Formats: sequence, C-alpha cells, structure tokens
Amino acid sequence: MIIIGIDTAIRKTGYGVIDMRTGGSIQILDCGLIRNAPSLPHSECLRRLAGGIRELVSSFKPEAAAIESAFVSRNVKTAMILSLARGAVITALAECSVPAFEYSPKSAKRAATGLGEADKSQVAAIMANLGGLDISQIPDDATDALALAYCHGNLILRAGNGIVKQPQPI
Repeated sequence: MIIIGIDTAIRKTGYGVIDMRTGGSIQILDCGLIRNAPSLPHSECLRRLAGGIRELVSSFKPEAAAIESAFVSRNVKTAMILSLARGAVITALAECSVPAFEYSPKSAKRAATGLGEADKSQVAAIMANLGGLDISQIPDDATDALALAYCHGNLILRAGNGIVKQPQPI
C-alpha cells in the first residue's frame, strides 16, 4: 500500500511516500520538502503547496494520505496560517480522490519509535533504518511526514487483522 505522509506548514511542508508491506516492512519511495520563500504572499504559497501535492499524487499514486491533526496554538495567527496550509493540502488530496487521515504528532512518533515524545533525530534514525536509507537523506521536516505515513500503514494493517477499528477519513 502506497501512503503519503504530509507535515503541513506554509513555508516548508514535509512529505514522505512509503510502500507499506504486509508484516510492517516499508520501502521509502521519496521524502522531501515543498518550499515557499518567505517573500511569497500566502495565496501563492497555498497555490504552490496544492500543486506540489498534486504532483506527488500523480507521480506515486498513493492509496491514502496521513496528515498531522490540527492543534491549538497560543498564537492565533500562526494557527490560522497552519489551517490554511492544511486546507490546501486536504483540498488537493480530495481533488485527486486520495482519502486523508489525521493523526496526532504523538501517535505518529509512537508508531515510529515507541515514544510519543521522540525528537526529530530519533524519528529520522528509526525511519532511515526501517526504510533502508542513510539518515542524511531525510530532511528534518520530512521525518514527521514519514512517521505519519508509517503510523497510518500500521493502523491499516492492524485493522485488516481485526485488532483495531478501521480509521475514517477526514
């Protein structure tokens, strides 16, 4: 099952595309960033973000997407901008008929490392090991995206075995 994980942000959105196999092994197909320069207006960032997601979907044909759940920020402006980025991603996925599922950062980190409080270097090390990559090939902002994809893949496998309930798309 090909799954794309997306860690949304307006300036640097991380993505990770994995092929999740029966038994829980994975192959990392791609990971990286969709970057937007600080000088770009938000409207252009959102257009570029949606376009980047459409390109990734076209290239890899994922069966599902896993994104980070919304969180409440102390800074309302930051929370609103993050919500705009999430909306652009979810819309692009819906246009491409890719169901999106959301997971908390703790759930994704726990799925990847066993620790909900793991830092990015711990997540990167585990994901690189699982996916057979050199850790230097995983950009910092893509680590959480890979963990999100892995989290969804594990949940789908467990649901297929009747261990947990099938997740519902957002």
